[in-house]
Amino acid sequence: MLSPLAIDAMRQRDYPGSDLAIERTLAAGSNYRQYVASYQSDGLKINSLLTVPNGPKPPTGWPVIVFNHGYISPTVYRTTERYVAYVDAFARNGYIVFKPDYRGFGSSQGQPVSAYYSPDDTVDVLNAVTTMQRYSNADPNRIGMWGHSMGGSITLRALVIDPRIKVAVIWAGVNATYKDMLENWHPPAADRPPPSFSRGARQNYLDRYGTPEQNPGFWNSISPMAYLADITAPIQLHHGTADVEVPVQFSRTLAKDLQTASKPVELYTYAGSDHNIAQGFALAMSRSVAFFDRTLKS
Repeated sequence: MLSPLAIDAMRQRDYPGSDLAIERTLAAGSNYRQYVASYQSDGLKINSLLTVPNGPKPPTGWPVIVFNHGYISPTVYRTTERYVAYVDAFARNGYIVFKPDYRGFGSSQGQPVSAYYSPDDTVDVLNAVTTMQRYSNADPNRIGMWGHSMGGSITLRALVIDPRIKVAVIWAGVNATYKDMLENWHPPAADRPPPSFSRGARQNYLDRYGTPEQNPGFWNSISPMAYLADITAPIQLHHGTADVEVPVQFSRTLAKDLQTASKPVELYTYAGSDHNIAQGFALAMSRSVAFFDRTLKS
């Protein structure tokens, strides 16, 4: 019996998404409209931030970036807060941006859980992909993904499950083998999810399945790092060398493993930059936009 988190189990699931419901119209951006919108995932109402470019829609619809945010305390998270400059940069360059809240975050229904030890957040994101394919303003064949930190982990998991995602950009992603995550990931206490959210789930897995050394087959079955050979999308990685929350080595190892698997990958590191690449933001964002323009828009 496969774990629900196993990559092969997630490949066998359906991700029907739903029609998009506009909940609230927000102040417009420089050249785009902005909304709080909702969709269905596992019967739950998931809120999201939606941007739509102004002007005539391209013949096939606008290209889409599904935007996977990093960990923010679910009770503090708000749909319209954080990542404002990130969303704006993509939106004003001619993309629909769709930023799902994930279940239990903000006012979305459901219980928040750890993205590393539950399939739920990835399920919400893959239902978001289908929802965008059903959305009349979007091009169903031009859907890319951007992820930061925990959202970068969700992005890589989505990539090995679902070939509908044509391209991905990951900033400071928590992308490593479970052995590496368990042994070499020590974010500052202030930046860690509470034990009930992540560490409790981790301990449950260790109690049930043993360590990665004791049970490598199980841990590989749930790890996107074991399925990189199946990725069909080009990937661009960004990471600050002064990131104290996620080691830059995670992105370096992922880039090396993708190259070994003959997959198209670009890696950019930013000397002295933090987890949000704040010190290299303009350069990282211009590279990200150019990458989407080259691989998704054209």
